[in-house]
Amino acid sequence: MPSAAAATSPCTPRAIQETLDTTRAEQTTAAWHDQYALRCGIEATVHQAATVTGLRRARYRGIKKVHLQHVISAIAVNLIRLNAWWNGHSVDRKRTSHLADSNQPWPPETS
Repeated sequence: MPSAAAATSPCTPRAIQETLDTTRAEQTTAAWHDQYALRCGIEATVHQAATVTGLRRARYRGIKKVHLQHVISAIAVNLIRLNAWWNGHSVDRKRTSHLADSNQPWPPETS
């Protein structure tokens, strides 16, 4: 027997589908694309800071030391981006699969 909370829950399949349809319709507007472009750039910067400088885990204890680690990590990311900009390189690395990286013909030739 369903509980009283489940019976009054607004998360019915119809409500979920309507919310999903509304959200997908919003994603086709130019305003949404402009806002998402800004978010996409910020997320790329945060991802680079987390992977390059190891910001996922603090190395030190205490607010002041952790803050100093974050400031130094931000400086490092800015220097990496400046170096790439000055030298005309892309900041993001292109991902390649192991198969594409192996330079082997696909499918393998049989003799």
